[in-house]
Amino acid sequence: MGMFKNWTRFEVLWLFTFTLVNIYLFFAWADSLIGLISSISGMLCVVLVAKGKIANYYFGIVQTLTYAYIAYGYGLYGEVMLNALFYFPVQFIGIYLWNKNKPAHGVKGEDVAVQSLSKKGWIYTVISIVILTIGYGIFLKYLGGELVWTDSATNVLSIAAQILMLKRFTEQWLLWIAVNILSIFLWLSALVTQGGYDFSMLVMWSAFLVNSIYGYINWRKLHTKQIQEAA
Repeated sequence: MGMFKNWTRFEVLWLFTFTLVNIYLFFAWADSLIGLISSISGMLCVVLVAKGKIANYYFGIVQTLTYAYIAYGYGLYGEVMLNALFYFPVQFIGIYLWNKNKPAHGVKGEDVAVQSLSKKGWIYTVISIVILTIGYGIFLKYLGGELVWTDSATNVLSIAAQILMLKRFTEQWLLWIAVNILSIFLWLSALVTQGGYDFSMLVMWSAFLVNSIYGYINWRKLHTKQIQEAA
């Protein structure tokens, strides 16, 4: 299959190890089946994004729907709305946009052309994130949600990162790193205060954090490679 071509040993080992850990948790901690499906499909999605593969969006469709269902059970309404109303439809937009922006002729090994964010773009991005985080946090507090400020920051950063991802910016990964750190805290707090057996969510976000660091490194390499090969 095209999406599994040119994988490094690290990528194969990383995906294999993560899958085994989730299967172990499913049996050892009586984790939910939907949590297992969400976690594995999410990992396949982010690993394929890190490799610049369009196939990531197909696994993203599965992950967003299952994750929204799980988050609803914990009262994390920001996570529910983010995944069901934003992430899910965005997967289809991503398939369309990435197919329209493939690497220049002669550049091989990736499905999409990578670009870098300007300083001006960074300023607009940071200002927007701060304003929207405050506004959305107030809204979630009004709804009576749990951990509203962490939930708000996670959601706003996720939307900003997803937009940068659709536009193929390498800097999306810096925002994903922040999202993953906040999400680990969010789920750890939810599981401690409310109980539950969805420990695969903690494992998933921890794996996402490692992958986002790898994704940033790999996309910087892809950007440099594509510039050199297209010259």
